[in-house]
Amino acid sequence: MQTEWSVRAITRAMLPVLLVLTVVEIGSGLVLGSFETTLLTYPSLLTLVPVTIGTAGNLGSVLAARLSTAFHLGTLSFDPTDDHLAGNAVATVALALTIFPVVGAGAWVLSLALGNAQLPLLTVVAVALASGAALAVVAIAVTLVATYAAYRFELDPDDVVIPVVTNVCDVLGVVVLFVVVQVLV
Repeated sequence: MQTEWSVRAITRAMLPVLLVLTVVEIGSGLVLGSFETTLLTYPSLLTLVPVTIGTAGNLGSVLAARLSTAFHLGTLSFDPTDDHLAGNAVATVALALTIFPVVGAGAWVLSLALGNAQLPLLTVVAVALASGAALAVVAIAVTLVATYAAYRFELDPDDVVIPVVTNVCDVLGVVVLFVVVQVLV
């Protein structure tokens, strides 16, 4: 894949992506606004929102960077039986399963320190863990689709995939957290 480094080429490739992602982020704000009453009732969950969204985007970004490198090296295969691809997906889920309980405990400790711990520690950790596990799977799916789309449309995955993954994980992070809270709280 030949990349042309000019303002016109970069604008042509990125402007549509950025415009769509702007609309997607507005959707995230609308979902978050509908979730406001619950978040204000349970400050531990309010603390979880930015950390959950950021961590999910980071997990997807790490996977996207690894897939982009494999793409440039010519070793990327979209075959479901590819061990390298499966290993990266498993590593993403394993990382989520180890970091999100820590995120939940940290949110609870912060709320406790501020005198706003309305939920038990195990509930906050369970919400964080369930959200993180679901978001890891979502981040993997979004990263694979975005990388494949970049490949098919002959775009540089370094330019396109990470912004797409982080923005979509922002929106889906809010949605997944909202659904998990509705189920567990």
